[in-house]
Amino acid sequence: MHTMWKGSISFGLVNIPIKMHAATENKDVKLRQLHKECKSPIKYEKVCPVCDKEINNDEIVKAYEYAKNKFVVLDDEDLEALRKEQEDRAVEIVDFVKLEDIDPIYFEKSYYLSPNEGGAKAYSLLRSALKDTGKIGIAKMMIRSKEQLAVIRVYENVLVVETIHFPDEVRNVQDVPNVPEETKIGEKELETAKMLIEQLTTEFEPEKYTDEYRTALLNLIEDKKNNEETSTPTLTEKPMPDNVTNLMDALQASLDRAKKDKPKPSQPKKKTKTTLKKKKATS
Repeated sequence: MHTMWKGSISFGLVNIPIKMHAATENKDVKLRQLHKECKSPIKYEKVCPVCDKEINNDEIVKAYEYAKNKFVVLDDEDLEALRKEQEDRAVEIVDFVKLEDIDPIYFEKSYYLSPNEGGAKAYSLLRSALKDTGKIGIAKMMIRSKEQLAVIRVYENVLVVETIHFPDEVRNVQDVPNVPEETKIGEKELETAKMLIEQLTTEFEPEKYTDEYRTALLNLIEDKKNNEETSTPTLTEKPMPDNVTNLMDALQASLDRAKKDKPKPSQPKKKTKTTLKKKKATS
């Protein structure tokens, strides 16, 4: 399993060197966009609208737009120094709370933690302590140049980091439009709804839930492939201007023009008998 990040977790005087691994993966079926006419993949280019030219990555800088079309440019050196300053700090558990105290709306992404060299005993200590107390740790950490609020808990037999949103990242429910106020509901309707919930209540078994759309889409793709309903674009490269070619074209055009414009040589006059007699007389 790929290691995304290395660091340490501390609580009190206990320090645990750890490695972090992604706990989930996106299995969405990614579809490419093709030109309908020739089935060639569409290219996406970074173009400057003012200079009207394609821009390379080394010509791009980061900036914050604090007002319309007004930017503060941030150098890579500034961002790197700030990121390094935060990453050098250990992931410190600052509080312990109950898992049920955190609403699921706060949860973002899960990562597995494994002990790094020399950290097995401290790892096991924290795991056992969390299990026995039924608590989770609240910590801060840097992931991909972003400070994250996180919880550390036990999942099966592994320590897991769950990144969670900061409170100001969760939108105010008062801003949700068209939410009805408390509506009077008939007692019979409510009791029927509660009975239905009870009948459908069961133990959570994640294995029985599957992505039916993804399965159907993959089956459709496989059927089309087996039936040879496929497309292969005819990739043709645009002829690039070549100095040698241009020179030869110019030379050939010049030669053709020179031949066309060159005056025809005059035909020599035929010598007559009179002319020959004059030459003899002169001699």
